[in-house]
Amino acid sequence: MTGAGLQHRCWNHEAREAVCQCPQCGRSFCRECVTEHESRLLCAACLRHAAQAGAARRGGLRRMAAVGLTLAGVVLAWAVFFGAAEGLITVTERTERMAWQDR
Repeated sequence: MTGAGLQHRCWNHEAREAVCQCPQCGRSFCRECVTEHESRLLCAACLRHAAQAGAARRGGLRRMAAVGLTLAGVVLAWAVFFGAAEGLITVTERTERMAWQDR
């Protein structure tokens, strides 16, 4: 069996035969040097880049979620205090009306 597959050696370990080629960087690696990520076998460097890109996306979403929750909290606080003030005004007006009727 002569073929290119037998001549490929691991990028990190020259004594080991490569079992796959990283789809990101194109280098060949042995079984110990690759990890499965999203149904693909990636080398450590490419896996690190993929993880950093995912963390950057999640960081932006977390910031937007924090802003959204803060805004929702402010709106809720406003609604509670507005309702309490309206209720207080209503009670005060009724009390004054009843006081005028009793005179």
